[in-house]
Amino acid sequence: MNRLLRLSLCWLLPALAVAAPDPRRPNIVVILADDLGYGDVGCYNPASKIPTPNLDRLAKAGARFTDAHAPSTVCTPSRYSLLTGRMAFRTGYRGGVFTGVGGPNLIEADRLTLPGMLQKQGYATAAVGKWHVGLTFQTKEGTPINSVKVPSEGLGAGNELARIRLTDFSRPITDGPVHRGFDYFFGTACCPTTDWLYAYIENDRVPIPPTTLLDASKLPKHPYANDCRRGLVAPGFEHDQVDLVFLEKSQAWLTDHVKRAPNQPFFLYHATQAAHLPSFAAPRFQGATKAGPHGDFIAELDFIVGELLATLDKLGVAENTLVIFTSDNGPETTTAIHMRADQGHDPARPWRGLKRDDWEGGHRVPFLVRWPGRTAPSVIDQTICLTDLLATCAALSDTPLPRNAGEDSFSFLSTLTGVADNRPTRPFTLHQTIKSELSIRRGDWKYLDHRGSGGNSYEKGELATFALPDTAPTAPGQLYNLKTDPGERTNLYFERPEIVKELKGLLDQSKVSGRSAP
Repeated sequence: MNRLLRLSLCWLLPALAVAAPDPRRPNIVVILADDLGYGDVGCYNPASKIPTPNLDRLAKAGARFTDAHAPSTVCTPSRYSLLTGRMAFRTGYRGGVFTGVGGPNLIEADRLTLPGMLQKQGYATAAVGKWHVGLTFQTKEGTPINSVKVPSEGLGAGNELARIRLTDFSRPITDGPVHRGFDYFFGTACCPTTDWLYAYIENDRVPIPPTTLLDASKLPKHPYANDCRRGLVAPGFEHDQVDLVFLEKSQAWLTDHVKRAPNQPFFLYHATQAAHLPSFAAPRFQGATKAGPHGDFIAELDFIVGELLATLDKLGVAENTLVIFTSDNGPETTTAIHMRADQGHDPARPWRGLKRDDWEGGHRVPFLVRWPGRTAPSVIDQTICLTDLLATCAALSDTPLPRNAGEDSFSFLSTLTGVADNRPTRPFTLHQTIKSELSIRRGDWKYLDHRGSGGNSYEKGELATFALPDTAPTAPGQLYNLKTDPGERTNLYFERPEIVKELKGLLDQSKVSGRSAP
């Protein structure tokens, strides 16, 4: 080889090898907890009985949002909205959650998703953990299982167990995460340790199909252990190891990617099982807290967050990685009932309501952001929603969203980087319950376009203990001023009819127009 050419290559190759990452395209890690309450995390609740040192350190290193909201009060619609920037009620989906082999995918095939957008920008994308946005499995004849009518098998299973038995797990899933913007997926179809299908999915296959009916007699016995439906279990699927398996898969994907393509930005969506019931902490975490089995489970969640952050440090990519930690809705009713009574811990503190409810406790969630060099340690009271991740990530690289994408997504990038003025990021925010009841928040005012919680019943049973007097029992809706009444105790529907009219008008306009973002 020509000596001059060799010298030229010697100068060129090292330059290529150490090319600096584009600061406009940081790595992005989103950690989505399940059913974690605002009051479960120490940095949000000084009275919390659960130590969360890793989450507290994450908060001190970056931004802690105090007015962040899940789009819905339950899993499936919240996850759809996070991944698409669009409220799930706009799909016609009625607000419940998928179970078993339920589907099809709620995300439309032609819809721009958060990972799909980042793929187009050159990101490597991976999802690990709970999917719960719907999938299409097939029978041995190639028929979509969700279109097959099957008889009930009893056991309280409805049709779900029968559908699983009819599913041919050797056939590929046709509309999973790898068809909606992710290069790689490892996880479960629905709730990992609650549902009828206890098996892992990798990309578009179930590598180890379920074969055995769950033996509930071998599961732990405590107040937080009663949510396991009697479905089919795959060999080697251990209920108390799920989150550690997810952690191992995320760590392996990160390590492999950084080794193979150190200059390619990545997006990891890590969706945990914790802290969704049943609370089956791994043996090493059992008894780790004084807050019972559910407290131990949250301690495991905190450990997982710490391990993911440590992995970023070990790989040398933490300084150019935007980390977001949040939850898909508020805490479960069983959790609140027993922890309030047994440990004096309130997972929804200081808010009224729980998972499924339209009151703040059902959808106001922890939201922590660490972005070294870009987001200063701070406490931010701007109202944001999980739908906003799409527009925020698009703004990172000045990528305009098409009109038919991110209909309810607002960028809070300027808030993260400290260049925002005092004006709110969002003109108003929409909320959706398990029953697809809707509410709207603008500034201090919140209007619920329905009676009651919109989710749980507080008229009888264990939740009756937490019922509050209805100050406007004949009102068709509810109006609260969260500044003067953060506990949503006094319904001002009749006292401020002009506010009711304005907010209901905004809500109705948003439904008709199909969007809330401009």
